[in-house]
Amino acid sequence: MVRLFKHYVPYAVLLLGFVDAILLICAAEIGWVVRARQIGMEVEPISTRIAQLVTFAASLQIALIAVGAYGVASFLSLRFAAARLAVAFSLGVIFLSLIFFLVPALTFWRSNLLYATVIAAVLLVTVRAVLGRAFGGDTFKRRIIVLGAGRRAARIRALSEQPGINFVVAGFVAMGEPGAVIDGAIPREDIPNLSAHIVDHNASEVVLALEERRNALPLKDLLRVRTTGVQVSEISSFLERETGRIDLNSVNPSWLIFSDGFASGRMLSSVFKRAFDIVASLILLTITLPVILLTALAIKAESRGPAFYRQRRVGLYNQDFDILKLRSMRQDAEVAGEAVWAAEQDPRITRIGRLIRKVRIDELPQTWTVLRGEMSFVGPRPERPQFVDQLEEQLPYYAERHMVKPGITGWAQINYPYGASIDDARHKLEYDLYYAKNYSPFLDMLILLQTLRVVIWPGGAR
Repeated sequence: MVRLFKHYVPYAVLLLGFVDAILLICAAEIGWVVRARQIGMEVEPISTRIAQLVTFAASLQIALIAVGAYGVASFLSLRFAAARLAVAFSLGVIFLSLIFFLVPALTFWRSNLLYATVIAAVLLVTVRAVLGRAFGGDTFKRRIIVLGAGRRAARIRALSEQPGINFVVAGFVAMGEPGAVIDGAIPREDIPNLSAHIVDHNASEVVLALEERRNALPLKDLLRVRTTGVQVSEISSFLERETGRIDLNSVNPSWLIFSDGFASGRMLSSVFKRAFDIVASLILLTITLPVILLTALAIKAESRGPAFYRQRRVGLYNQDFDILKLRSMRQDAEVAGEAVWAAEQDPRITRIGRLIRKVRIDELPQTWTVLRGEMSFVGPRPERPQFVDQLEEQLPYYAERHMVKPGITGWAQINYPYGASIDDARHKLEYDLYYAKNYSPFLDMLILLQTLRVVIWPGGAR
């Protein structure tokens, strides 16, 4: 994997993205040349239309990222990849039309745009048909050796068996810890030279997955392995990189304290984030105000009670604030104000409420909360005080998610379906901690783009 702005991106995704960018530019140029020759126009040098070609390629590639066209399933299923490409190209053309309206100098003729889009679609589908399995296969996966044969090592083995994982386990080495559960693990004493063993297995990384590290670290072995050029990773860092979340089962306070992340020197990023929130919230409020008002009228027509409601949430540094939402439940959804988890097919949700929850219209009034500075567009979803008290008692490190400003969308929201239980909250906390640890404007932009995928394909909205 490559680390871009503190976020890990698989090599296969980078390579496919690079190939797509080249193909999109080529498709735009071919479309331009074909149409020019059809009408007998002289084809000028490519340097005269670089801006148009790059605009075409960038717009479609942003749409590809937004709909999840570089996700795991795109490498495993051509049908899935083709469906995502179709949606991405539709969104890309809409985006290009807006750009052409605002900046006429970047305009493609409609016939150029049609030819370029058709050619690009054929090229990208062909690439996925020919190279998709290779990108998703073992060719671009790292080979690792796991030191340990207990439950932690078993978790790595289980993870390696999931589709789309970016590593292959070349072997396990039993380090003499009690409770070994990995069949076929080679005892350390049977390996005369561990570094030679790792080189023989063509492994590029060693993962330390001991059950008990106190007085058990094989320091001499690890030093020799590291000096051969092989990367040595602790299981918590390894799982963070491979899963995009902080694994609560393996992490400990010292790792959180001494690992890279939670940087305090990000004042410039915070200023950029706040400036973006202000500008984007003003634009979004202006654009969506008619939708909000029409939805409010529909809510009032369907059921008694106000169309909007305020709800107490816990925000930055555990400070309470009120969020504003469009009401999607009956007025008597909570007796005496007692907080209740939303359930699948929750009977308290109205017909209008079920629709607006699926397309996230009920969240639009929260843009006002973003403008006021109590929330951001991107961050951990704020919870109600009653739930926070309960979750802090049952989940380790839950309070740490309040060290960043809460958001309308977040890393947990685009990676995990709607949760309504302690177990769901635990999984989402792992993603929230990853975001808090690895925050950057790049990750924010990625989350905002991927939120479009969640809106189009709303998995688990309640």
